[in-house]
Amino acid sequence: MAKYLLLKHYRGAPAAVNDVPMDQWSQDEITAHVKYMGDFADRLRESGEFVDERALAPEGTWVRYDGEGRPPVTDGPFAETKDLIAGWMIIDVDSYERALELAAELSAAPGKDGKPIHEWLELRPFYGHPPTITE
Repeated sequence: MAKYLLLKHYRGAPAAVNDVPMDQWSQDEITAHVKYMGDFADRLRESGEFVDERALAPEGTWVRYDGEGRPPVTDGPFAETKDLIAGWMIIDVDSYERALELAAELSAAPGKDGKPIHEWLELRPFYGHPPTITE
């Protein structure tokens, strides 16, 4: 098994097919989207491929060490992850192809007018964990 991180982005990725911001969706459309995501995670729990997921709050701060006895430095000339990353899911699958299949399915979550978003998801393997081959 190999673990992969699926990242959902607010911006920074290519535009989705149904690229209407969530703040322009009806409450029913938001509910349908969240239900799709929950049902997807439940199916992965049943198959043993689910590890964890989280939506991220819009607040966030860059922080770095600035030397002994000095207060931490916050923010900087960087794009804020709070503006970029909406949430993530970790999956544990048998192959890269399965990870691609699941990412594609997740990208079909409904959006405005109940139509699939076709959003771009970033798929990244965890470093140092090659897939296990089982026969």
